[in-house]
Amino acid sequence: MRSAYLETLYELAKKDERVYAIISDNGAIVYDDFKKAFPDRLLNAGIAEANMIGMAAGLANRGKIPFAYTIGAFLAYRAYEFILNDVCLQNKNVKMVGIGEGVSYSLLGSSHHTLYDMAVLRPIPNLTLLSPASPIEVKKAVKAAYEMEGPVYIRLGTNREKEIYHSEYNYVLGKGIEIKNGDDITIVSTGSIVSDAIEVANNLEKRNINARVINIHTIKPFDKDIILKAADETKIIFTIEEHSIIGGLGSAISEILAENGCNSKLIRFGFEDNFAIGYGKHEEVKKMNGLGIDNITERILEYLGDYE
Repeated sequence: MRSAYLETLYELAKKDERVYAIISDNGAIVYDDFKKAFPDRLLNAGIAEANMIGMAAGLANRGKIPFAYTIGAFLAYRAYEFILNDVCLQNKNVKMVGIGEGVSYSLLGSSHHTLYDMAVLRPIPNLTLLSPASPIEVKKAVKAAYEMEGPVYIRLGTNREKEIYHSEYNYVLGKGIEIKNGDDITIVSTGSIVSDAIEVANNLEKRNINARVINIHTIKPFDKDIILKAADETKIIFTIEEHSIIGGLGSAISEILAENGCNSKLIRFGFEDNFAIGYGKHEEVKKMNGLGIDNITERILEYLGDYE
């Protein structure tokens, strides 16, 4: 995902001299090509994420289009007040990119995990929140962020994520995508863990359970219509997110179901009011925390057994 982001940013910068990249003493090596081509448009704010966002707001005020990039945990939490007041309150055209969604930085522990960014950023007015599922979708999300006016936050993984799209598709901000059709249950997911949700659905299909899979690539504005349709057409909705279940994807869906008087049952898979345990490869840490593909498959089968 990181490579897809950098390639797209480079292409945008070639076409538009208003595009700037700002980093906070990270990504210096991966930005080498950008630095060689546009030395005056790569700014290193140092380990000072709040200042980085302040710089981005200032650039936007002068008609530039800054992309501020750093580890999501440091961006969403450490720079929160600046995101709130300097960017969103003023409705500045700043694009913020948080790398390392969920437990992507699986070897570095809780200080580097980005498990609460959707929860803290989703309530902020004027902010569009994007959570692409694959490298191709990252490219579409970055282009869409560039083309729109106003603040955008993009959350990215950083573990050579799988590609889930193998043909062209229509990417529209605020519109979810039905990846797999099914009329028994619905699985809704966001970000790089969407590829795991597809595998879970494939496992369930072997047990004669047809699972619809929906990718919500835009957390805000949220596509309520695709959720209401799923609630009407399937028995249970399951959400899978590499995020706290408090304030994340599942919470957004529960709001939609409650406000529209839906009787559909909702089961959320994610981090349940706890810090992630363990260290290791990304897939290993997900499994340690109950978010492995087999973990989720078995738990869904258990829920369906109880439901029947």
